[in-house]
Amino acid sequence: MSVRMVDISPKNEVFREAIAEGYIRLRKETIELIKEGRVEKGDVFTIAKVAAIQAVKKTPELIPLCHNIPITFIDVRFQVVGEDRVRVEATVRASARTGVEMEALTAVIAALLNVWDLVKKYEKDESGQYPWTVIEGIRVISKIKQQI
Repeated sequence: MSVRMVDISPKNEVFREAIAEGYIRLRKETIELIKEGRVEKGDVFTIAKVAAIQAVKKTPELIPLCHNIPITFIDVRFQVVGEDRVRVEATVRASARTGVEMEALTAVIAALLNVWDLVKKYEKDESGQYPWTVIEGIRVISKIKQQI
């Protein structure tokens, strides 16, 4: 079995955008701590946003066959959904020969993992487990490809 990076050199550069989303389910009490800015490690959404932006830039290092492309825009948004979930949405743009879906997904995953890390102290049960904490619903919700 062989491994190779796909040759994109014959393709033209076009505008690319991908939007991905994902959720983390947390205890209601943890959501309140986040909303009130009382998480000991700091501002959860700001830290997770910076981590997501860094992750986009490192996507080719994390996904070996992913091309290194010139990212022109990254945005990460957070929304508390109901009493027990946080939604992360990441938008990534580039003018490139290949898409930015992996970068958008990587942003979402990095943000969600950082949210978990920042609040894990509040999520543990009496035996140190995480019975309520779940990362779910990670997917690409939109993809655009337009001639420049």
